[in-house]
Amino acid sequence: MERGLGIWTYFEKKTGLLSHEESGSTGHLKRTMGPFDLTMLGVGCIIGTGIFVITGKAAAENAGPGLMLSFVIAGIACVLAALCYAELSSTVPAAGSAYAYSYIVFGEVLAWVLGWDLILEYGVAAASVSSGWSAYFQGLLAGFDIHLPLALTAAFDSTKGTIIDLPAVCIIMLITLLLSLGAKETVRFNFIMVCVKVGVVLLFIAIGIFYVKPANWTPFLPYGFSGVLSAAAIVFFAYLGFDAISTAAEEVRNPQRNMPIGIISSLAICTILYIAVSVVLTGMVPYTQLGVSDPVAFALRFIHQDFVAGLISVGAIAGMTTVLLVLLYGQTRLIFSMSRDGLLPVFLSKINTKTQTPIRSTWLVGSIIALASGLFPLHALTNLTSIGTLFAFAVVSVGVIVLRKTRPDLKRGFTVPWVPLLPLLSALVCIGLMLQLHISTWIGFIVWLLLGLLIYFFYGYHKSLLNHKS
Repeated sequence: MERGLGIWTYFEKKTGLLSHEESGSTGHLKRTMGPFDLTMLGVGCIIGTGIFVITGKAAAENAGPGLMLSFVIAGIACVLAALCYAELSSTVPAAGSAYAYSYIVFGEVLAWVLGWDLILEYGVAAASVSSGWSAYFQGLLAGFDIHLPLALTAAFDSTKGTIIDLPAVCIIMLITLLLSLGAKETVRFNFIMVCVKVGVVLLFIAIGIFYVKPANWTPFLPYGFSGVLSAAAIVFFAYLGFDAISTAAEEVRNPQRNMPIGIISSLAICTILYIAVSVVLTGMVPYTQLGVSDPVAFALRFIHQDFVAGLISVGAIAGMTTVLLVLLYGQTRLIFSMSRDGLLPVFLSKINTKTQTPIRSTWLVGSIIALASGLFPLHALTNLTSIGTLFAFAVVSVGVIVLRKTRPDLKRGFTVPWVPLLPLLSALVCIGLMLQLHISTWIGFIVWLLLGLLIYFFYGYHKSLLNHKS
C-alpha cells in the first residue's frame, strides 16, 4: 500500500521490531564479533592518519604547542558523542550507524540525509588516507632505492607529469578483497596491524619523552585560543573510528552489552595516546617545523634517531592500513543497510552465502574509492569528513533525547547519564566545532546534502520499502 500524500510521509519512521534478523529478513549479517574485536576495530580506525599526518600540520598552521588542548577538546566532544552512540547502538542493533538510528528516531528523510552524509564521510576519508598511505609506502620503498615511475606516484596532474596513484589503488583493492572474505578474516588481520601500530606509537613516546625541551612549548598559544578550536575541528578527522564501530552492530554477539564496551574503551585508549603523542611531538620539535607530511618520523630524524624513524614509517603504513580497512568496512555496511531498506538499489544488499558478507556493495565501494583515490587529489577535502562527522554526532546526540521521549519502552543495554543535559552539551559542542571550519567546507557540505535530497526525492522515496508496505 502506498503511503499517503503530504509532507509528513517523508518523516515516516520504522516501528515494531528493530532488527532485520528478528523480523525474519533473509538479508541479515552473521553475529561473530565480541567486545575485544570491537575495541580493536575502533583502535584500528582511530589510530592512523590523526597521529602520523594531521598532528604536524595542525600544530604548525593552527594551534602550535596548544595542539594538546585541541586533542583534549576534540576528545571531550567525542566522549560525549560516544556515550550517545553507545546508548543508541545498544538499542538499535542494526547495520548502518547513525542512519539506522535516525530511521527509528526522526523518520526516513532525515535517515537518508544522515546516510548520505556518512557516505561522504567514509568515502572522502578513505580516499584521503589511501593517499597518505601511498606517500609513506613510496617513502619506505625509496629507503631501499626503489622508485616507481613518476606517472604512477600520484593523482592526475599534467603539470607534474603524474597520471594515477597506483599504490593507493592497489591498497584499496587489496583491502576490498580481504573484506569480501568475511568478518573473521577482517578481524584477525586488523588485530595484527593494530598491535604493530600501537607498539610503534608507544615506542615513539618512550624515546621522544627523553628529548622533550619545555622551551619548545613557548609560546604555548601562538595563534590564540581560536587556533586551538580550529585545530580541534580539524583533528576531529582523527576520531572517525568509533563512529565506524557502530556500523558493525548487526555482526556483534550480544550488542546491547558489547557495543558500548567497544565504543567507549577504544575511544578512551586512543584519546590518551593522541594527547601523549601531541605533548611529546611539540616538545621535541619547534612547532614551526612540523608542517610536514610525516611529522612523527620527522621528529625522530630531528633528534637523529633515523632507525626508529624507519620503524615509525612501518607503523604508519600499518596504522593507515587498518584505518582504510575499517572505513571501507563501515561504508559497505552502511550501503548494505540503505539498500536493504530500498533507498539504494536492492542488489547491493545481496549477502554471499559462504562468507556472509555484502559482496556486491563491498566491491562497488572498493572500486569507486580506488578509482577516486587513484585519479583525483581528494586529500584536499578532508575537512568535509570532519564536518560530516560532527553533523552525524550532533544528530545522534539529539536522537537520544527524542527516543527517550518517544520510545521509553525499548530495551537499552546502556543509558547516557544526565539526560537531556549531556546529549544537549554533546550536540552544542559538535555544532560549535562545525562553526570553526572554513566557509568553503560548509559550501561543499551543503551542496553534497542537496544532491542527496534530489536523489532521495526522485529515487529513494519511490523505492523505499516503507513506501510499499502493506
